[in-house]
Amino acid sequence: MMKKKGLQITNNHGWTIERLQEQERRMKNANMAKRIAVIRLIMQGYLGIQVAELLNIHRETVSIYVQKFNQGGMDALLERHYAPGRKPYLSPDEERELRKMLEESTPADEGYGIETSWNTRIIQHVLEEKFSVTMSRGGICDMLHRWGFRYTHPTYTLKRANPQKQKEFQQEMELIKKTCPTTQS
Repeated sequence: MMKKKGLQITNNHGWTIERLQEQERRMKNANMAKRIAVIRLIMQGYLGIQVAELLNIHRETVSIYVQKFNQGGMDALLERHYAPGRKPYLSPDEERELRKMLEESTPADEGYGIETSWNTRIIQHVLEEKFSVTMSRGGICDMLHRWGFRYTHPTYTLKRANPQKQKEFQQEMELIKKTCPTTQS
């Protein structure tokens, strides 16, 4: 009866077990550290199925990592291709134009009614009219969050308000709150 031969590192690309351990420790991404651990354990003589059990990954994944490392070394092992994702609704130039508009002007300045602050309904109208883009208000909200914008309710300041009288009123209210017995049920 012949003993089955396990996975082997056919080209170590100059990596030793000690160097792999050090690289594994320095790796911030846990998934990438696990890939390095696969190679280290195979170099230490573990079988692919043992490595899969130890690291809680599929045995075929172990084979894929060994194959990648043998072919292209550490760069090939750690290379990760992400799905391209959905094409953005706005081009980079259109995004810059819209961001500048939101940061530097009001809807009234741009000729979109008499509003003094932007909301998703107005932005939706701007997108349709100016860029021929239809987006849901939720999608607009997500886009604004990606850009670092946060939704706040507009506050009003009274131009002729007396700051001294306001402060006195606030102090008086605090005093009333402290001295007034609260009804408890």
